[in-house]
Amino acid sequence: MTQRLCMQMVAGALGLALLLSLQLTSLIFTLPFCGHRREINHFLCDVPPVLSLACADIHVHQAVLYVVGILVLTIPFSLISISYVFITAALLRMRSTQGRRRAFSTCSAHLTVVLLQYGCCALVYLRPQSSSSVDEDRQIALVYTFVTPLLNPLIYTLRNKDVKGALRNAIVCRQ
Repeated sequence: MTQRLCMQMVAGALGLALLLSLQLTSLIFTLPFCGHRREINHFLCDVPPVLSLACADIHVHQAVLYVVGILVLTIPFSLISISYVFITAALLRMRSTQGRRRAFSTCSAHLTVVLLQYGCCALVYLRPQSSSSVDEDRQIALVYTFVTPLLNPLIYTLRNKDVKGALRNAIVCRQ
């Protein structure tokens, strides 16, 4: 990984995010909204709950959201999966059994978070509107907006011996 490649990847991710979010935002601004329905039954202003407030046919908007969801979810997930194939191949070539075990442990924890994030997003954005419930969408959104971002720092700090020791001491002191 060179610095140039890293910058290109960041620029590509930002450019794609800007392009896709502007497209969805401009589509939403074309919708008429009912005067009596002003509250989003959600804890964040996400596209599906905003679309549900519209007083017009939203089939085109839902189709665009579905296509964008496929692009946003499958391309990064495919790249992550491909990178893990290479990581796994490199780990299998390691001579140290303990090092390989620790690396697989870290990778499996990271992959669990990735699967949780992309699985929840796929449930919200790629399932048919008729099979979704507002309560389920809120619970799933809670997982992918709050829980998974909290898991990564937790996973990587608990690998640190000093952090593990401090956590043990804190638990023992409370008892």
